[in-house]
Amino acid sequence: MKKLPVFTLGVEEEYQIIDPETRDLRSHLSKIVDGAKMILNEQVKAEMHQSVVEVGTNICQNVQEAKAEISSLRGHIVDLAHKQGLIVGGAGTHPFSKWQDQPITDDPRYHTIVNELQDAARSNLIFGMHCHVGIENREIGLQLMNQATYFLPHIFALSTNSPFWEGRQTGYKSFRTKVFDKFPRTGLPEYFDSVASYDNYLDTLVKTNCIDNPKKIWWDLRLHPFYDTIEFRICDMSLTVDETMCIVAIIQAIVAKLYKLTLYNTSFNIYRLALIKENKFRAARYGIEGNMIDFGLQKEVETKMLIGELLDFVDDVVDELGSREQINYVHTIMREGTGADKQLAVFEKTNDLSKVVDFITGEFTKGL
Repeated sequence: MKKLPVFTLGVEEEYQIIDPETRDLRSHLSKIVDGAKMILNEQVKAEMHQSVVEVGTNICQNVQEAKAEISSLRGHIVDLAHKQGLIVGGAGTHPFSKWQDQPITDDPRYHTIVNELQDAARSNLIFGMHCHVGIENREIGLQLMNQATYFLPHIFALSTNSPFWEGRQTGYKSFRTKVFDKFPRTGLPEYFDSVASYDNYLDTLVKTNCIDNPKKIWWDLRLHPFYDTIEFRICDMSLTVDETMCIVAIIQAIVAKLYKLTLYNTSFNIYRLALIKENKFRAARYGIEGNMIDFGLQKEVETKMLIGELLDFVDDVVDELGSREQINYVHTIMREGTGADKQLAVFEKTNDLSKVVDFITGEFTKGL
């Protein structure tokens, strides 16, 4: 039996900074980031809008380490926000804040993006969770990226947590992705047959002034241009730590299982992006409550059934990764609903988006 390598993890989360009186997003004037850097160094960053704080773990050896770090980061940011008279929440969009009211962080990087993309950038008031999985061999990393693309809608469906936008119920479980679609170089990743062709693509974009650095490829999944990781970027920001860590554990298990197949000279089928896009749309629209396409059977099946098949697919690597407890939380998500389902239930009961914000901020520290 061939032993798997350690699939290290790095997790990034983007938090909403909220006024406790109005429940609207509120600029923290960099005070939270500046205060956090004294404790957490480079683990905390400002984002383009001043009402957003981004955090990132160090390189973690397993999901337990990652969970401890994310829990600690959430706790620190909540404490620093409270000192400024502010509160913190986790969701893919704010239920009613308007992007036009949100000041942009005074930083050359963000000025460049806004200058190029204009209102597409200014209106990009969204919050995500990104997960890096360490892969030392970039050629294998690219193969795994090509294969893992099939599973992106499954992961995305579990993470859906943005049903509202600018005070409207959008009809989507994740409207965040619809907002982000306005950016160039977003969505599902292209297929590449080698690292050389991938790097050539990046070099061409830089040389022709499409981008000034390769990080401006904002796909749902990318072979990272600078780190030895593949980075999953499709997920909405989660309500709770348990939800984040469940999704991170599933991502890690998918990568480990696909890697294990390569050890035995087999690989997962590569499906057309046009087909996977159909499943991504269904995940955005219905979350885990709808149907997706089983391409092998060429028929619709319940999304929950496909997620169950995914769990069966990765089961033989889960114990070696030590992540069964985190992965088993998926049954709670399937039973109780995603963040979007819970937000919609609060709104249905109260017809008050302020109460939805109270729910989002209340869930943020759950389980810490």
